[in-house]
Amino acid sequence: MAGALGVKATPFTYAAHALAAAAAVMVLVWAIHFRGGLAFEAVNKNLIFNVHPVLMLIGYIILGSEGIMIYKSFPGLNHDTAKLIHLILHTIAIVLGAVGIYCAFKNHNESGIANLYSLHSWLGLGAISLYGIQWIFGLVTFFFPGAAPDVRRSALPWHALFGLFVYILTLATSQLGFLEKLTFLESGGLDKYGTEAILVNCTALVVVLFGTAVVIAAIAPADKVDEPEGYAPIPVVG
Repeated sequence: MAGALGVKATPFTYAAHALAAAAAVMVLVWAIHFRGGLAFEAVNKNLIFNVHPVLMLIGYIILGSEGIMIYKSFPGLNHDTAKLIHLILHTIAIVLGAVGIYCAFKNHNESGIANLYSLHSWLGLGAISLYGIQWIFGLVTFFFPGAAPDVRRSALPWHALFGLFVYILTLATSQLGFLEKLTFLESGGLDKYGTEAILVNCTALVVVLFGTAVVIAAIAPADKVDEPEGYAPIPVVG
């Protein structure tokens, strides 16, 4: 594990924040500059679809990532405060993710396009459903009404492990989404070596690097040496 290699979480949280900002700017440039903008209601149904990648990346993946890293980004933060921020960020992420998925369905339905025909869509619904299950489990076990301390201590490693699984599944789904959309655009005449195609591919690469930094930050020990054992996202076996 990362801790066994002597790696601390802090530099990876810094890298993740920088990569998150870059990914957010890139997806907004793509949706607004190259794809024409964002809208919930429009004659041009593509504008409705554009909301999907923006909310899924910025609202779902990035905010969800910040929720994962909150304990490592601010290791000196009061545990109850960090736990509350963790819950709030994941709540916002899942709500915005649901809105993003709704916009994809709305675009398809209003454009006469079939739904749920691709691996991206299957994995996407699976990922956000598992995210919801993870959120409910975390809420009732660690927040309200809250399980007994020994139950929370036993459940925490599984909660963290399952959360990382869902997170990695979400990252994989996003890569399929970038690939699927770019393939459609190129089939419609988009220059395969043009600026937009390069931007989409580079955005996908930045998301991969971002996700890698988040995962390493999650499994690496925090710089705070007195971090309570049992509350580390993934306890380091030594």
